[in-house]
Amino acid sequence: MLENLTLTHTEGSNRSSSIEHSSAEYHFYIITYGSCIFHTSDVTMTAEKGQFVLAPANCSYEERSTQTGLHQKYSFSFTCSQELLQVLPLLQKNNWLILSTGLYDRSIERLRPLWKELQEEQPYAALRIGAYLLDTLVLWQRELDRGELAPASLIHIERMKQYIQSHYRQRITKDVLADYIRRSPSYTASLFKKGTGQTISEYVHAVRMKTAMYMLSASLLSITEISEYLGYADVSYFQRLFKRTFGNPPSHYMQERSGSSS
Repeated sequence: MLENLTLTHTEGSNRSSSIEHSSAEYHFYIITYGSCIFHTSDVTMTAEKGQFVLAPANCSYEERSTQTGLHQKYSFSFTCSQELLQVLPLLQKNNWLILSTGLYDRSIERLRPLWKELQEEQPYAALRIGAYLLDTLVLWQRELDRGELAPASLIHIERMKQYIQSHYRQRITKDVLADYIRRSPSYTASLFKKGTGQTISEYVHAVRMKTAMYMLSASLLSITEISEYLGYADVSYFQRLFKRTFGNPPSHYMQERSGSSS
């Protein structure tokens, strides 16, 4: 479905490159810092941190940094099969898509370890990145199909995310968050999934895994101690979840810690 896929990560200022797409070629960007400018013969567009950008097929454009600012972004270049083109409406459009998305946190946390795998030339890294991109495009299509959430709903979602960031070591359920935002548990769970692309449980685990990655490389705690700190009484479960998230077991990053301190 996705072919000729390449992934790059760019950062800095005063960067500029010209791109010309064939009739089946696309670029998909995730802006992770600052602003990036996309200039066509007709219009100049600016994308900000937290936004997805889809440059359509059969177009020519220039991508560049703002004159005074830094930016960072991940860039996917790919061609798609006719089969995928027929089932994914966002690829059928001739116009650009530059939109903020509730999927950003989920997407970037999943992408960073995949980028590392690619840099380390780990087996099947390219296949995993292809699967990641297809999954991200499908979830973005669902978000587009649903339409924008009301401002009040967005406020509730942000409040729930902030609560999880502050209490991720505790047991957090839809009932806990429902009580926090004063809504029913079923509404709370549905709203959270619509706004983030993840269930409450998936989001909590993602926050914990991000913290685990940091602690494995920056602390002197053992895997068991980190597991218990993050609220996982079952160390084996923690290790399986970590490997499923990052592709490597926690011990892999313990070895990196040992290497950096020697």
